[in-house]
Amino acid sequence: MQFCMMSGAEIVKAAECQVHLGVYYDSSRKPVQGGLLDTHMVYPYISLLSAGKDSKKLLSFVVGFQGPANKNSTCQTCGAGFHECPGHFGYLNLVLPVFNVGYMSNILDILKCICKSCSHILMGDKLYKEQLRKMRNPKIDPLRKSDHVKMIVKKCSTMVSNKAVKCMRCGDMNGMVKKAGSALSIIHDRGKLVNGYLDECKSAISHTKESRAPISPATYILNPARVLSLFERMSEEDCEVLGLCDRPEKLIITNIAVPPIPIRPSVIMDGSQSNENDITERLKQIIQANASLRMELLEGRRSMNKYLDSWDGLQAAVALYVNSDVRVPNNVEVGKPLSGFVQRLKGKQGRFRGNLSGKRVEYTGRTVISPDPNLKITEVAVPIHMARILSYPERVSQHNIEKLRQCVSNGPHKYPGARMVRYLDGSSNVLTGNYRKRIADELKVGCIVDRHLEDGDIVLFNRQPSLHRMSIMCHRARVMPWRTLRFNESVCNPYNADFDGDEMNMHVPQTEEARTEALMLMGVQNNLCTPKNGEILVASTQDFLTSSFLITRKDTFYDRAAFSLMCSYMNDGMDVVDLPTPAILKRPTSSKCKCESLPESIVKEKIYSKPKKGDKREKETMCPNDGFVYIRNSELISGQLGKATLGNGNKDGLYSVLLRDYNAHAAATCMNRLAKLSARFIGNHGFSIGIDDVQPGKKLIDEKGKTISNGYQQCDKLIEEYNEGKLSLKPGCDAIQTLEAEITEKLNKLREEAGDVCMKELHWRNSPLIMSQCGSKGSPINISQMIACVGQQSVGGRRAPDGFIHRSLPHFPRKSKTPAAKGFVANSFYSGLTATEFFFHTMGGREGLVDTAVKTADTGYMSRKLIKGLEDLSIQYDNTVRNASGCIVQFLYGDDGLDPARMEGKGGFPLNLDRLFIKVKATCPAGEEDYVSPSEISNMVEDLLVKYDMALGGICSEAFKKSLSSFLGDHVKRLESMMNLVDGVEGQNSENIEVGAVRGNTENIEKMAHKIFGTTERQLQVFLRTCIDRYLWKRVEPGTAIGAIGAQSIGEPGTQMTLKTFHFAGVASMNITQGVPRIKEIINGAKKINTPIITAELEHNTNVNAARIVKSRIQKTTLGQVAKSIKIVMTSRSASVVVSLDMKTIQEAQLSLDANIVKESILQTPRIKLKPQNVKVLDIRKLEVIPLGDREKVHFELHSLKNMLPRVVVKGIRTVDRVVIAQKKNEGKGSDQELPTYNMFVEGTGLQDVMGTEGVDGRKTTCNHVMEVHKYLGIEASRKCIIDEIKNVMEGHGMSIDIRHMMLLADLMTFKGEVLGINRFGIQKMEKSVLMLASFEKTADHLFHAAVNGRDDGIEGVSECIIMGIPMQLGTGILRVQQRVDPLPMLSYGADPIILESWFVQSSSTDAYR
Repeated sequence: MQFCMMSGAEIVKAAECQVHLGVYYDSSRKPVQGGLLDTHMVYPYISLLSAGKDSKKLLSFVVGFQGPANKNSTCQTCGAGFHECPGHFGYLNLVLPVFNVGYMSNILDILKCICKSCSHILMGDKLYKEQLRKMRNPKIDPLRKSDHVKMIVKKCSTMVSNKAVKCMRCGDMNGMVKKAGSALSIIHDRGKLVNGYLDECKSAISHTKESRAPISPATYILNPARVLSLFERMSEEDCEVLGLCDRPEKLIITNIAVPPIPIRPSVIMDGSQSNENDITERLKQIIQANASLRMELLEGRRSMNKYLDSWDGLQAAVALYVNSDVRVPNNVEVGKPLSGFVQRLKGKQGRFRGNLSGKRVEYTGRTVISPDPNLKITEVAVPIHMARILSYPERVSQHNIEKLRQCVSNGPHKYPGARMVRYLDGSSNVLTGNYRKRIADELKVGCIVDRHLEDGDIVLFNRQPSLHRMSIMCHRARVMPWRTLRFNESVCNPYNADFDGDEMNMHVPQTEEARTEALMLMGVQNNLCTPKNGEILVASTQDFLTSSFLITRKDTFYDRAAFSLMCSYMNDGMDVVDLPTPAILKRPTSSKCKCESLPESIVKEKIYSKPKKGDKREKETMCPNDGFVYIRNSELISGQLGKATLGNGNKDGLYSVLLRDYNAHAAATCMNRLAKLSARFIGNHGFSIGIDDVQPGKKLIDEKGKTISNGYQQCDKLIEEYNEGKLSLKPGCDAIQTLEAEITEKLNKLREEAGDVCMKELHWRNSPLIMSQCGSKGSPINISQMIACVGQQSVGGRRAPDGFIHRSLPHFPRKSKTPAAKGFVANSFYSGLTATEFFFHTMGGREGLVDTAVKTADTGYMSRKLIKGLEDLSIQYDNTVRNASGCIVQFLYGDDGLDPARMEGKGGFPLNLDRLFIKVKATCPAGEEDYVSPSEISNMVEDLLVKYDMALGGICSEAFKKSLSSFLGDHVKRLESMMNLVDGVEGQNSENIEVGAVRGNTENIEKMAHKIFGTTERQLQVFLRTCIDRYLWKRVEPGTAIGAIGAQSIGEPGTQMTLKTFHFAGVASMNITQGVPRIKEIINGAKKINTPIITAELEHNTNVNAARIVKSRIQKTTLGQVAKSIKIVMTSRSASVVVSLDMKTIQEAQLSLDANIVKESILQTPRIKLKPQNVKVLDIRKLEVIPLGDREKVHFELHSLKNMLPRVVVKGIRTVDRVVIAQKKNEGKGSDQELPTYNMFVEGTGLQDVMGTEGVDGRKTTCNHVMEVHKYLGIEASRKCIIDEIKNVMEGHGMSIDIRHMMLLADLMTFKGEVLGINRFGIQKMEKSVLMLASFEKTADHLFHAAVNGRDDGIEGVSECIIMGIPMQLGTGILRVQQRVDPLPMLSYGADPIILESWFVQSSSTDAYR
């Protein structure tokens, strides 16, 4: 697609008729010829004006899409009928030219650069030729071109702004060109002319009344006619230098194109009134302004002002026609403002976003949703009412002709029926009359019947907001009575749906291709895992977890009847179930065998899930709380099934294992069975919650009272210490901050303690307790808030602030810091809150609500920017990630080319090796085979790895091979340390192996070691082969729209980020921006961020004094902080400011400062302009500053010096606000004897200076400001910084996102060699196409610029393809299928040998497919 401008002559040539009358209809209600609704511009058609008796007579030529069309009449221009005629343009001739408001900035730029008398560019020949050469370079891209033009304009403007410039060619003097008061007139200011031109002008008009006008005589208006004549005289080379692709006179309007009537339809209302489109009204205003200007010119009025006013009126009318937001003088619009063309295109409701990028669709329904556990996870129940309206076009074939005949004879109102039959010749029949039986009998193969929706039809199901691709998935319809859409609750999670009144949309794909693609790519069973991090998303929730938890309790037993009933719940009593052996013979059956009849012989290995309570996993299978789930050979050995095993958001739950080891069908079947079992079991068993569930006992009330009074006493003690000034300060905090931090910590502990007491006291049958334990709803905190104590209310991350003078509420004494006065709620929700507590509680709650509302808008916009920036990135067949124009963004996706949705291990690792190894040992038992010795294992692993990898062409990444080797290496170490116990030698690793005192027969111990940690050769081979096979299966497919997936994976968690101010590692007073605002800063590539922090590692990190010395070198120290006094000393001879330094403070802070260093600092301060002789050093601690200047002003000078000197920086880095030394937390099992280590947090910018400071280890110093890192460490470091920062924010909020998505985003932001933000400026620099930029932001600007610069759009990216309605080049559109059709071989029907014949046919057919 090419963008260009049209001249007046081209517009006339393209038009079909001239429009010169500002009227619509004549007296007989027919469009006026030459008027705005001329029938040459569109095919005329008929509208019924009223529904009275004579309505059939009242036929009129109305041009609008209302009313039944007259299909027989034809267009006066092209002779085409109603469907074919697209409408035709007219033209409107203007008396005088006017500016096109869209090109105003371009017109201004050209006028700044050319001479206002001869139209030559105001540039020296040498510079001119150099610019021409640059602009003619064929390799230059449009963005660089426009940069060059901006530079030329800037050069010319600066030349003219300083003084008047003489034109090289004609010698005329040129002044500044700028917009006048209104946006529609341009003035040429020649006020800087040096010669007597100005005085001459003034004397000439001194006697007229114009001499008192506000506008100076040196400025004169460049009217459109003048500008047009200047532009016409410009040479082609000048146009090239200024980056114009076409003649500049096209920027000025002489003729207006009148658009065809189909895009501005006229609607006739009842009676005689017609409702005109805004564009038609604007054209009418232009015609009126044009006519009045013509009249004035014809009458030859000499009053210049009058005719200028009319010209301005025409200019304003044309400007508003193009863009109705332009400010024009004296514009009085009554009622609703009329919209211009720019308004039609821009914004969410405009053409680009409202009608081209996204459209309204047919074959869709929307209603309220409700749950139905009896449906499969792949099904959705469609109300019969909907099924009768929605239809699917099915082609008649031999197989379905009887079914469709029945549908046709049933008609549109009886289910299952049909709405329409379409024939091969293009005709169609609507099935409303009594002739249905005849149509059904005449149905032929090849006809298409629009039949009602039936069971098993493929539909798309969607819930807004669609934040990720699992928000729209493909289900199979199941037509059911009543009026809601129903689906299995397991599928709530991906849609983020609940049943409190949510509505959802359903779409019916209308072609076989669409159905197939929907089923294969969007089917629920193919989207069980999220590509965000590979966790399972469709899994059991709420009720299902509660009932599984109750069914699998340790002490629940079932007799045969109850057990058989539960088995029949699972699959409606349709499957054959082998009952397991009872746990206790002649007694009821145990529940622990329950899982045997779940998926038959499916899970053959352990599944570890975290114990539900906080206990350590000390006893594993014998855990007293039954928190260790262990399934072997399809038998649940121990553990209660809860969220960790059956829920979503984990990688080693039951469903994840089924999905990875078997397939999606196995996992889906298991979910379906469990849903039915759970829903039916809990319905019969009963599970309810009442007020007595949250009623505290007497003991609990006493315990709680004790806990809270203890906590209050500790707080009182802290407040007392603070008042006496004895509080030991935390690093980087003053007394009040330390007090707040300490009290907050104590009060938070208080709620936890009250909660623990409460959890201990509750009966195991307590409903809220069961729900929180199995993970179906709620947490221990919720329970303790209901029963024990609500806890501290926070506002903005702190305790409740003061709403009155020195107190939060008038109910408390002034300056009170007690817990109750600052928002601690000691009551529980059961006991009820006091008035002040309730007020504080509402403060905390209000903050949450406001934050949610603000965050929704922010994350929505952030997601949109991300999608627009990343939408066209996809994986090509050479494994590179490229954008639409073929630029490489990554050579290999995520450095290993693996699909994040298929990752099994933690932290984006492809496999969970521990589980896989256990599985291999279980499925491939050792039997009689010999175990391999530890030394042999290592050699075998190396050989096997090389062998398998070579066979596959070296496809595994180095990291994967390394992790496999290290995993088996650890295994070997454990085996060796176990063997070492034989000799009584305990290795370093042996404390982890709980063997007890094993002494005795060496052979037995060796056997036991091998049994526990050993492996056979066959097991090793199977393990390695399985690993490599699975690794291959996890590679990402070419064509995957990895950009869109990455953008969704980063944008979607943003909506779940709660507000959270994050305290920096152990430093209470150092807050850093977190959550959505921080992500926004990173993604926008902000030049200035809220909390820049540099983390500096020290060379001597165990010595706190060394750290203090380094701190003094970095931290900004001003003269005011180290001076004892700064006094003005005045004697009769001299006046000066004397500064005395406080040497005690300087030594305490370990600053190496004296008067000479201070003198240097004062001289280097730019605002104090002093010479060395003005500053005298009296001794090491005293210096005298003598001001410059006159004796009269000496008082002012002295006082300004006195005010400025305290702010002089004498030591440290100017851009640093403060430095905090923090003690590092010991990670892991560090011994207590180790010295504590320190590092420094530097608030502020200046990475280079901090890294260069003596005592700082520059190689380990990091910064959270991406732009700083780019400036000093380069583009690769800034890429790493972007990845780390996004990762830290996400982890700080407990989100796990695959690092590959962040790598892709960071690569996109840095692949041009500079850091580009994902916003309108950065996306523009990524060389996106015009249509894509227009569909993002600033629609009109991009289109106008594209026309001026003559841009070409290759329609390659996603947005452009959607706008133009053609398939895009990613996903299933990346490939083309070609088929070579060879002529059929001649078959000879003789008695040939059979073998040869069949071989020949077979080989030729394989050739054809090759």
